[in-house]
Amino acid sequence: MKKIAIQGIAGSFHEDAARKYFGDEEIEVVECKSFQSVCDLIDADKVDIAVMAIENSIAGSILQNYALIRDYHLRVIGEIYIHIQMNLMMLPGGKKEDIKTIYSHPIAIRQCAEYIEKYFPDAKIRENQDTAASGKLLVEENLRDAAAIGNLRTAELYGLEVLDTNIETNKKNYTRFLILSKHAKHSEANNKASLCFEVGHYYGALAAVLNIFAENKINLTKIQSVPVIGKPNEYTFHVDIEWDSIKNYEHAIHQVLKSVSSMSILGEYVRGDLDIHNQ
Repeated sequence: MKKIAIQGIAGSFHEDAARKYFGDEEIEVVECKSFQSVCDLIDADKVDIAVMAIENSIAGSILQNYALIRDYHLRVIGEIYIHIQMNLMMLPGGKKEDIKTIYSHPIAIRQCAEYIEKYFPDAKIRENQDTAASGKLLVEENLRDAAAIGNLRTAELYGLEVLDTNIETNKKNYTRFLILSKHAKHSEANNKASLCFEVGHYYGALAAVLNIFAENKINLTKIQSVPVIGKPNEYTFHVDIEWDSIKNYEHAIHQVLKSVSSMSILGEYVRGDLDIHNQ
């Protein structure tokens, strides 16, 4: 049985991602309070795999996780997109007019900002480590004048009553999760890669690298700059690329190596499906 480390607890979107990615395969989900703890566990060989959110279609990229993946020398072996639907929940019998405080993960709060402002402008907002922990807190502390924002599994696990569903601002709200390991996963089916590289600080340096991908018919699906700690105005560029021809990919990588000051292939894997829900 695989041990899978996630940030958060049972009922969180990270658990959703882990169980959906591994499907019918039997797994043991190991709960962690932080992304740092997730990386520590996999680095110490206490778990086999880690599942880590890397970007959300509303809240954007999680920059600290790019740095963690690089610093811990983790390898991306897969990805999965989860459709994020937020719900307002309280202890059974709770009423909206009783709500004085709302608990949730900071990103979830951002995703539901318009709903909160419209219906609960005077409520105190309390950030928590994840959405599921917010729901669990209501039960543990018997908070009758508080609500939590999270997914339906949180309500199911902790016996909460859902008052409003789909309260997120953007109904096409997705989070991309990476599946991480200490070791690369080689497969002929791989058609996507995550890279990070640094270029010289001169005119056209980044453009030259990006042109190589274009010339080799490599699709650039993501580019993210992450500041290099201690080096002002210097950045590591994280990119995700997809290909139809492995020969084109290999040729492009050889060319890129000649145009960068450093480069790491963080992982080669099968791209995840993004099933857009029309709502």
